[in-house]
Amino acid sequence: MKRPLFALLLPLLLALAGCVSTPPLNFSVQNIGVSSAKLDAEMRSLSVTLANPGEKKGDLPAWAQFEVPMMWESALSDAVNRTVIFTDDADLKVNLLVKILAIEVPSMGASFTTRSVARYEVINRANGDTLYSHDVDTSATVPLNYAFMGAVRMRESLNRSVQSNITMFLEHLQSVGASAMPSGQTSAVMK
Repeated sequence: MKRPLFALLLPLLLALAGCVSTPPLNFSVQNIGVSSAKLDAEMRSLSVTLANPGEKKGDLPAWAQFEVPMMWESALSDAVNRTVIFTDDADLKVNLLVKILAIEVPSMGASFTTRSVARYEVINRANGDTLYSHDVDTSATVPLNYAFMGAVRMRESLNRSVQSNITMFLEHLQSVGASAMPSGQTSAVMK
């Protein structure tokens, strides 16, 4: 009496399916420390949105329109709070605006490389001047040996790409330091 191959493989497939689940979106940046450079500005609000069609610098998949901006904003807020780069009692009040210009995630492959591009702007709340504007373009690759399921590798590559994007923004903002927030009359756009 021969058993069909499917009957033999079914328990194995069920066991493997139960062991692997798609990781959640987790854009939270690890290993963020307090910034040595302080900006003489108080951040009043933070928002993350997707670019309009004319602003895009790559693909923005439809599935990313709700969850990705919300998760990006939450992770960025956490990272900014942990760096303590803005000054709470400064005279200058600013908004931090982020526009996601591209999220390019491959639909299939052995390894997954995701590209994320975002424009970070610091806006003077008093007059609307752009005090700082910088585009950050990052990518992250998750190899085949990370997980058997492609969906797991895809999700993790997105997580890593956005984490890297936020980290690079904070590093750039710290490097321009106080020159990004002019003390006094005129504002300058820092690139």
